[in-house]
Amino acid sequence: MRCPKCGYNKSSVVDSRQAEEGTTIRRRRECEKCGNRFTTFERLEELPLLVIKKDGTREQFSRDKILNGIIQSAQKRPVSSEDIENCILRIERKIRSEYEDEVSSITIGNLVMDELAELDEITYVRFASVYKSFKDVDEIEELLQQITKRVRSKKSGSV
Repeated sequence: MRCPKCGYNKSSVVDSRQAEEGTTIRRRRECEKCGNRFTTFERLEELPLLVIKKDGTREQFSRDKILNGIIQSAQKRPVSSEDIENCILRIERKIRSEYEDEVSSITIGNLVMDELAELDEITYVRFASVYKSFKDVDEIEELLQQITKRVRSKKSGSV
């Protein structure tokens, strides 16, 4: 593995452990030339999964697109990067277990919204407002009423 500091091609593994709920191996490495320590991640190479977009075109699945959408929606909210990563892992795991070659962007969007609804209501509303492309205030109001019902039922169930 090439050292990011000096570019030397040899490093030794100092520490190795599972990460991301066991789907990744995190390795701590040390450059044999300059002694710089750096981290690498090893993931199973998944078969390509195509996303069928609303206009019928297809593109390769990208967890980064989901990550960026959630990060944008969660700005200034009490949502940790670990919460976001776990959310994405659950979404990706569900997609890969239920769909072999192709999945619709609508399915992915709905999975993201389901996860965000459990994680943080405001993050959910922010994501939904972009994803659903609301046409008017009535549609937003309907979504807010659904969330309010859900929150109230959670509170009454836990009292």
